[in-house]
Amino acid sequence: MHERLEVAATLDDLLHRSAMLRITVQRSPTQVRLKLEGNLAGAWVTELEDCWRSANSSLDGRSLCLDLSAVEQVDRAGRYLLALMRRNGAQLIASGAVMTELVRSLAGDWPLTEE
Repeated sequence: MHERLEVAATLDDLLHRSAMLRITVQRSPTQVRLKLEGNLAGAWVTELEDCWRSANSSLDGRSLCLDLSAVEQVDRAGRYLLALMRRNGAQLIASGAVMTELVRSLAGDWPLTEE
């Protein structure tokens, strides 16, 4: 089952290149995947947080996966939310140099266990 949440942009957002974030929720028997496309910045961070909290409340033992393969950029608030989601059990999947480095740096900056 796929649900798509598209968040449209205001003219001001379009002018400042944080145009849109598309979140597609893909549910399977073993996993809930949130597929992100676009920019995780500004008001869109709140939209992802709302979607995450909703998905997280209905996992029923399934894992949560966050697919960042089609994300173009992430602001500071977006990085914090991704770190929080990761610390709460979400698996982050990335491709491309920029997003792969982002996920790697989150793992280093926000370790899952205390050392």
